[in-house]
Amino acid sequence: MAKHLLTTSVGSFPKPGKLITARSQFRRGQISLEQLQQAEEEATRQVIALQEELGIDIFVHGEMERGDMVAYFAENWQGFSESLPVRSYGNRYYRKPIVENVVALGDSVGLTVKSWQKASQMTNKPVKGMLTGPYTICDWSFNAYYPDRRSLVMDLAHLVHEEAVALENAGAQYIQIDEPAISTRPEELDLAIEAMAIVTKGLRAKTISHICYGDFETILPGLFDLPVDQLDLEAANQHFALLDLLGRYRWPKSKELALGVVDVHTHRIESVDEVKAGIRRALEIVPLDNLLIDPDCGLKTRTWEEAEQKLRVMAQAVQEVREEDGLQ
Repeated sequence: MAKHLLTTSVGSFPKPGKLITARSQFRRGQISLEQLQQAEEEATRQVIALQEELGIDIFVHGEMERGDMVAYFAENWQGFSESLPVRSYGNRYYRKPIVENVVALGDSVGLTVKSWQKASQMTNKPVKGMLTGPYTICDWSFNAYYPDRRSLVMDLAHLVHEEAVALENAGAQYIQIDEPAISTRPEELDLAIEAMAIVTKGLRAKTISHICYGDFETILPGLFDLPVDQLDLEAANQHFALLDLLGRYRWPKSKELALGVVDVHTHRIESVDEVKAGIRRALEIVPLDNLLIDPDCGLKTRTWEEAEQKLRVMAQAVQEVREEDGLQ
């Protein structure tokens, strides 16, 4: 693993065609669960192989077993039902969870451990354990049971904590708790921070929270109080304007920044030079040892070819900066 400007990905990868077909066949009852899981494992192996080829430092498993980052947990935990499909963005839809009873893990303790273990067995590089945060699960669900949002978020925080502990006990060195909804209601930032403190309490693994598509101006500098070791923030889709905002504040010594340098919502492949320019701007604000590089968000919105090209540009840009600055 490199010593400086470590590279990683945010989480999801595009599902290969074989897996998309297998998921459709499984829903129609044409293949067994075992056959679907074999297709997921093959796709995960493809994700791991690509990261190996590109020399990425900290891997993700690609979330091949998940359709949606919130619905996946709601489908497996107790207390949820699902709505008819609702639009999330673009032409993408998901079945928004409905909270109809007390949320609980039920028989799904350690839900994410198996997929993490399988991916970890495919590489010697560290693989992140991937979770969705309690605030986002609440915000992206219909609440038909709890008297208020706070009550639901707090109960969910304890469930996510149990999942994080299970990942850590399995050996995960990095645990990412995604909270993309955290900036949608700035008046509830304190609630999200309180919930994250429950999630990360007592963990020894490095904790990360990915946040995107928000009005960061309304939640900074309060966001620095989120009790995780690393903030993972998008920047490329706003032409790195985020860095101008971050530059108004002293970067916290105790926090790392994983900076998004390629836009996951455009077909355009960024040039190496523009990614390098973004990295160099970030280095003016964030100490070298606190800065990591990754895409803006999960790559599942791109084709496999686009995802590969964007990661390849990212990896090349980082390598050139390392070489030009004498870093390894």
